[in-house]
Formats: sequence, structure tokens, C-alpha cells
Amino acid sequence: METTRKGFGTFGGVFTPCTLTILGVIMFLRLGEVVGQSGFVNALIILLAAKSITLLTTASLAAISTNTRIKGGGAYFMISRSLGVEFGTAIGVFFFLAQAISVAMYIIGFTEAFFQIFPSVPVSFTTVATAVNVISFIFVFIGAGWTLKLQFFILVALLLSILSFVVGAGQMASMHTLMDNARAGYVGGDSFFSMFALFFPAVTGIMAGANMSGDLRDPAKSIPFGTFASILFTAVVYLLMILLLAAANPRAELILNNMIIRDNALFPLLIPVGIFSATLSSALGSMMGAPRILQSIAKDDVCSWLKPFARVSGGEPRPATVMTFLIAQGAILAGNLNTIAPVITMFFMITYGTLNLACFYEVYSRNPSFRPSFRLHSWATALAGSLSCLAVMFLINPLWAGVSICGMALVYWTVSRTEIVARWGDVTSGMALERVRSSLLALQDERYHPKNWRPIILALSTTSWTRTNLAQYAYWLAAGRGILTLGQVLHGEIESKMDVKARSERMLRKYIAEEELEAFPVVVVEEGLEEGLKALLQCHGIGGIKPNTLVIGLGEAVASPEDFFMTISHALFFEKNVVCVRQNESLARWSAPGSDITIIWGGMDDGVLMLLFAHLIKLNKEWRSHEISVLCKVPPQTDRGNLHEKMQGILNLARVSARVVIVDDSEDALGCCAGHSGLTILPMPRPAGKPVEYIQALSEQVEGLGDVLLIASAGDVTMDS
Repeated sequence: METTRKGFGTFGGVFTPCTLTILGVIMFLRLGEVVGQSGFVNALIILLAAKSITLLTTASLAAISTNTRIKGGGAYFMISRSLGVEFGTAIGVFFFLAQAISVAMYIIGFTEAFFQIFPSVPVSFTTVATAVNVISFIFVFIGAGWTLKLQFFILVALLLSILSFVVGAGQMASMHTLMDNARAGYVGGDSFFSMFALFFPAVTGIMAGANMSGDLRDPAKSIPFGTFASILFTAVVYLLMILLLAAANPRAELILNNMIIRDNALFPLLIPVGIFSATLSSALGSMMGAPRILQSIAKDDVCSWLKPFARVSGGEPRPATVMTFLIAQGAILAGNLNTIAPVITMFFMITYGTLNLACFYEVYSRNPSFRPSFRLHSWATALAGSLSCLAVMFLINPLWAGVSICGMALVYWTVSRTEIVARWGDVTSGMALERVRSSLLALQDERYHPKNWRPIILALSTTSWTRTNLAQYAYWLAAGRGILTLGQVLHGEIESKMDVKARSERMLRKYIAEEELEAFPVVVVEEGLEEGLKALLQCHGIGGIKPNTLVIGLGEAVASPEDFFMTISHALFFEKNVVCVRQNESLARWSAPGSDITIIWGGMDDGVLMLLFAHLIKLNKEWRSHEISVLCKVPPQTDRGNLHEKMQGILNLARVSARVVIVDDSEDALGCCAGHSGLTILPMPRPAGKPVEYIQALSEQVEGLGDVLLIASAGDVTMDS
């Protein structure tokens, strides 16, 4: 089973890497300056604003990670599967470079702190930095398991150093000093925004856990929970440290003394340990994450020259790890932290912003396949996160922000010109359904994928559209996520029927307007009903938008069994899903019957489509208070508990909320619905035998039930859609 595979859990695989990356060198060496210049009030506002951006981004991260089966590659995997191969590759390349160069940044920070604490060491800066880079590479090359085990010890050392500061600064704190440091006192041309720019890199690191997605036991659970827990925990740490720094030190000391945290600590020797732990752990985290991003891009075969980096040795992406080491070493030899830090921050912000954009597109396109189990997100939060990241980029460094965006656009253009066909679904075609002519042209070139499945419904009447029941249910099935067409077939001599056709189209348009339906009319004329039906099923639609579902009323069967039998047979032959509606005509218009939706489970063949249509119906305002129940019969000699667990697993995979009811056999299932005032959904038997006998069997099957949908699937819907 997938759930029993080996991998890292939430604490070791997500919380620890995120926390160690967030509680980094900025906290130890620059937090005092931020508090001293901004005052603790503005410092808290800076903390709140920075954490708000990362919380918005994490909400988008959680939504995508609980809707998609996350594999290796973290942000690259999620963005490429949402916005497409071009965006994914552009972001993946820049995020990989950011992670690789981050290794150098953290190691350079470590080395600078090392020489401040041990100024008389007779070795060069480059020698120490190179030695640390080699040691980090060896740990990661051996395996992520060794590195994560080492990170547990680093986390303990880091927390002990913070505790030492808290106790020491707490003994020195006074309310008088805190009030003196309440207001801002900027020096040297600095401002609130420059202090925000200085502090913001301290809260990045939320992708450290997502970068390990391919090595997690349960990414969909671990990534949201572990990342949110890390953000909240580090927020408390920063909040406490800001207040204690302001309460224990005069302003001048905060601004001028980069080692103020060491001087405040109860045990000063623990602070260098914390600094070294923070920088080393961040370097190790980036050294682990970067190769997995590069490997994921290479595995997708986007660029042929990246193929060697797709190889795995001993479960580790070692070729990609070697490349990460070489890039980091090159940046170390450049040795200019002030030059590479803005570039890294820009790349991180582009990644965070695009991740928010991916979530925004998923929500805004109203794609039925986007059903994340994480609910605390919306298009507004995703858009706010994306715009916030863009604003932060230009706030920190307008020049590097512009350069980074142009670089990403160049990679996007290069990849798009290669005309790569992705082997996964994304929201490109989903958004195309929301646009008009230009989107239809774009959709024409898209490969179909079940992820992008939408209900494109053809509701058919062989008579005039004078009743609301069929159109009403067809509208509910589309649920504002698909496209609805009301069709009518007129049979007779084409030349003599053209006036009738025009009149029927006008009446149908009037009917759609009066009922306030989001639907399109279509009327065809053929010499025979069968010919007209074939033409409609094959030719109706444009480009990639062709009907995938036929909706027909059971009343058509009673009036003309042969025509109904023929209609169903042809629809299934042309691989269209079929929904047969039987509605209680006495109900008020546009009112949902009963209080629940009951699915009579008959297996996976039709069951997946039944679940999806039940989910779509429930999205309509008339049905939101209804509950979905799945009645499942127990085969002979089958354990009821195991069947219930299996059925619940199917519902979890489909991401549809429903109650499972186990009954002894199919007769009991139908018996449970006798007199049922709600909606019953049944699998529809395939046409066989004589039309009259087939219709009689259908009528007997739904006898005694309220509203009924009989569903036959063409097999174009999967659990992943």
C-alpha cells in the first residue's frame, strides 16, 4: 500500500527543515538592528506583515498539496502540474539556482560569524567556507536520512541557544527600557521599508519541507501541517525575541552591536553554537532540497540535456547533488554575500508568488478537479499572496526584481518554443473554458487529460421544451462548472422543416431566457430521428468542447421505447456518458427534493461518475444542505468492516464527502430507498434485448423511488479528476 512506504514524517521531514531555515543567521546577527532602528512597535508590524505573506503562500501550498498526489520536486512539481510545463520549468530552474546559491550564502554567513568569534584563526576565508561546503556535501551525498538525523541535534542546539538568550535577556529587561525603544529611530537613511527588506529573508524557508515531498510518507498531510506549525512556532520565537531585545538594551547598542544576542545570553558560549547551527542547518536544508528540484525537472524530460540528473543512486539524487555542490562552490569563490543575497531573495519571491498564482488559477477557473481537502483558502487569499510577493520583490531591490522577472520570462519563452507536450493535466484547458474565441483556439491544441474533465452536457428532447424537469437537472449537473446545451431533433424533409427549425430555435432561446439558464440551444433537422441523433452526437460542439454527457428524460422512454433504446445505444457507442432523469412533477420548480442524495453503489465502472455528479449537484445552492449517502451491498462471505473501510478509502481518494451505509444485498439497497423523498442515483443497465422489455426493467427499477438519476459512464472520468 502507498501509505506504508518508507519515508520521513511531519516532524522530521517538514517541521524541522522549515524551522531551521527560518531561524537563521538574520535572527542572530540582524534582529537587534531591526528592533533598534524600527522600535519594537514597528518591528512587530514588520513581523506581522512578513508572516502574513508566508501564511498566505502556505495556504496556497497546502491547497495544492492536498489536491495533487505530490511527488519529488516540491514547488516545481506543484506549479508545473497547475500552470503547465512552461511556467513549471521556468520556476523550477530559478528555484533550483536559488537553493543551490543559498548553500553558498549560508556558508558565507557561517564563515563571517566564525571569523568574528575566532578572529586570530590562521586560515583564509575561502578555505573555511570551502571546507564547510565539502562537509555539507558529504553529509547530503551519504543520504538525506543521515542529514535529517543530524538536523535533530542542530535543532536542539539552536533551541538551547535561544533559551539562553531568553533567560539572560529576561533578567535584564525593564519596562522603562522597553518604552524607550517603542518608537522608531532610523539612522543612515534607513526606513521602515529598508528594515522590512532586511528582516524578510528571516521568515523565508517555508518551502524547505515541500522540497522533500518525494521523501515524505504522506506529503498531503505533512506539508500543510508541518509548514503551518513551523510558521506559528517561529512567529512566537521572533515575537519573544523582539520584545526582550527592546526591553533589555539601549537603542544605540541594538543598532551597533551585531552580537547583542550573545551579550544578552545567560550562557554566551551557546550563542555561537546557535549561529553555527542555524547557518549549517540552512546550508544542509538547501543542499538537500536543490538536487530534488533538479532531479524532478530532469525526470519530466523537459530538457534533454538535463537527463543525466534524473538518475538516482541508493535512493538519492547524487548526480544532481554534485551539480548543487559545484554551483555553491562557484558562488563561494565569488565570495560577495551582498551581491548574491538579493538574487536569492528574488528567486524565492518569484517561486512563492507563482505558487500563489497557481492556486489562484485553480480556484478562479472553477475546475471540478480542484477539490483540496485543505479548505482555508480562496482565490482572494491566493491573489493577495501573489501580489504581496511581487510588492516585496520591488521593495527589496527594484533592479534585481526586474532582472529576475525578465529571466523567468526568457526561460518560459524558450521552453514554450520547444513545443513540449506535458504528460500531466494542468489548468490551461480549464481556464480556456472560461474564455471565448482565443481560449477555444488554445484549447484546440491541448491534449485531453482526466484532470481537466468538465461536464459538457447535451440535454435532449425529441419533443418541444415545455417542461422544466429535464433542463433543471441538466443545469444542476453542470453546476456552473461545465457547459449545458439543450438539444432538439426534428425529423422530416429538411426543405420543408427549415421554418419549423427557426421557430423551434426562437422558442428554445426564449425558454432558456425565461428559466434563466446558462445554456446554449441547438436544433437539428434530419429525415429520420436516428440520423438526427447521430449527427448531433458526433458533430455538435467546437474544437475541444464537445458533449461528453447525454441527459434524457425517462418520460421519453415511456412515450417511445424504440427511440429511447436507440438514443441510449448510440450515445454509449459514441462514448458519451448517459444520465436518465425521472423527476417528481408535483414538486415546485427549482426545489430540491428531500434532504439527502443516495447513491446505490454498483461498482467502480459507473460509481466514479455517480460520485462526481452527486458532488456537482451538491454545489448548487438548492442542494447545499443535502447530505450524500452511499449504499453499498455486502457480497457473500465479505466482512462488513473491511467493505466499509474500502468504500471510505474510495471516497477519500475521490475527495467527496459522503456517509457509507452497508446493506446485505442490492434488493435491500433499493428497499432502503422505497418512499425516499430525496434524490436516488443508480447505475444504468446497458441496453440489451427488446426495447419494450428494457424500458419495463428500468421502470420497475425506479418504482417507488422519488427523483432518480440513472447513470451510465463512458469511462472518461477517473478518481483523479
